[in-house]
This record gives sequence, structure tokens and C-alpha cells, in this order.
Amino acid sequence: MRRFLLHWFSITLALAVVAWIMPGVHLTSWVALILGGLAIGLANALVRPVLTVFTLPITVVTLGLFYLVVNGASFGLAAWFVRGFSVDSLGAAIVGALLVSLISSFVEWLLRDRPARKSD
Repeated sequence: MRRFLLHWFSITLALAVVAWIMPGVHLTSWVALILGGLAIGLANALVRPVLTVFTLPITVVTLGLFYLVVNGASFGLAAWFVRGFSVDSLGAAIVGALLVSLISSFVEWLLRDRPARKSD
């Protein structure tokens, strides 16, 4: 449960940063931000693996670049489900998904449990 909450927090924080710095991603309220973080997490867990399997041939042909489109589609789908969270275009969704992924990975790296150092 702790890991889920940490992941949700990092995605939500990353979404807030992306909506603040990127003109193509819009949030209208705190509720939209919280539900948007949850929707992105669910879309990444449930929808993105299915899309990845279906688009595997084109992803291989494009040397993995089409995976950015899959991530953007997942991000756009999450925005479509949450009222108050919107994305202007597929390009904004691709960049937004990339930024959310990078920022949330960094936040999770900062907050992860580290083993205590032995002092000699």
C-alpha cells in the first residue's frame, strides 16, 4: 500500500509540475489533479501494456520511437476520463507523458528507502 501511495504521490506531483510549465496540459482544480494522477497511474498499469502489445510491430520498425506515441495516447486517455484535466493535442500528450515519467521517476528516486550506512 505504501508503494502505491508513493507512486500516486509522485505522479500527481509530476502532473502538477507539467501542468504549470507546459501550455498544452491544463488542470482546473485540486480534485482534477488528484484524480488525474490516479487516472494516469491506472492507464499506465492497465491500458499501456495492451497498447504496447498491439503496437509492437510498428514499435520495432520505428526502433522504439512509437512507444512515445503509446505513452502519449495513455496520457491523453487519462485526461479524457477526468473532468478538469485536459490536453490540447497528441503532441502535448506525448511531451506531457514524457515529462511526467521523468519527474515522477526523479521524485520516487528521492523518496525511496535507502539502507542505513554502517559506520565503522
